[in-house]
Amino acid sequence: MTKTKKQIAIQGWPGANHEIAAKAFFEADDIEVIPCLTFPDLFETLKNNRQCYGIIAIENTLVGSLLPNYTMLKDSDLVIIGEYKLRIKHQLLALPGQHISDIHEVYSHPMAIAQCEAFFKQYPHIKLIESEDTALSAKRIADNQQPGVGAIASELAAEMYQLDTLAHNIETNKRNYTRFLIISDRGKTEVDELLDQNRVNKSSLVFALPHEEGSLSKILTILAFYNINLTKIQSLPIVGQEWEYLFYVDLTFNDYKRYLQSLDAIRPLTSKLKSLGEYEAGRQSYPINNGHLEIEQAQ
Repeated sequence: MTKTKKQIAIQGWPGANHEIAAKAFFEADDIEVIPCLTFPDLFETLKNNRQCYGIIAIENTLVGSLLPNYTMLKDSDLVIIGEYKLRIKHQLLALPGQHISDIHEVYSHPMAIAQCEAFFKQYPHIKLIESEDTALSAKRIADNQQPGVGAIASELAAEMYQLDTLAHNIETNKRNYTRFLIISDRGKTEVDELLDQNRVNKSSLVFALPHEEGSLSKILTILAFYNINLTKIQSLPIVGQEWEYLFYVDLTFNDYKRYLQSLDAIRPLTSKLKSLGEYEAGRQSYPINNGHLEIEQAQ
């Protein structure tokens, strides 16, 4: 059976966690990764290439939500077609034949460095230097053949750039997960397929509420009446409208028709109501003893 070829825009360089999540989500397809150094670059890539899918981090269990990505998604004409939750693992990489005692500088994204600071306290001779991307830091070491320099990056980056792993899983918190959203401008096709298979059970909405007492509680009461479960709520200020906010919410449900009825019920009480996507609740990767990943359906 021939696999479908898909172009996937990722934030970061090949070998970054965005690519790992993309490979896991599109496991039944061949994918061609299009690297984008920043999230605005990714959205611009999707704007110019309508056949391309995108994958963006939206929240992390340690640092919370990536707020600018909510705004860029709302302002685009893209929709969420799926999600994936990845356990983030960091490796210390260097040129083959190097040892930790040889390393005097380590480069990586600021977030990765912050998540590994406890490990490096036992190596005070190593200077930690911020860079724009984990995988790109690894690539530069390989391209420039830099001895004495390390990178915090993924196992995939080590494999792609033929680097040695000097220390495995050096992140401090082993319950470090990132939730990624898969976005596309062809959402209707994917949603129709999922609906046919009775697999649509989650949605993401954004709306504004009048600045009056009880406005949010009314929305929550209606959703509860329709057996809709609120799994996340995030508020962001509306620029130019002091003390007024947009609410980004994630909902899960078992009955798609009841979900549509709940939208009809809350619509008169909101403004700027927009669906950011209807999709299947994502799978989550869990580490197990043999080093492989066990995939379970998120509850």
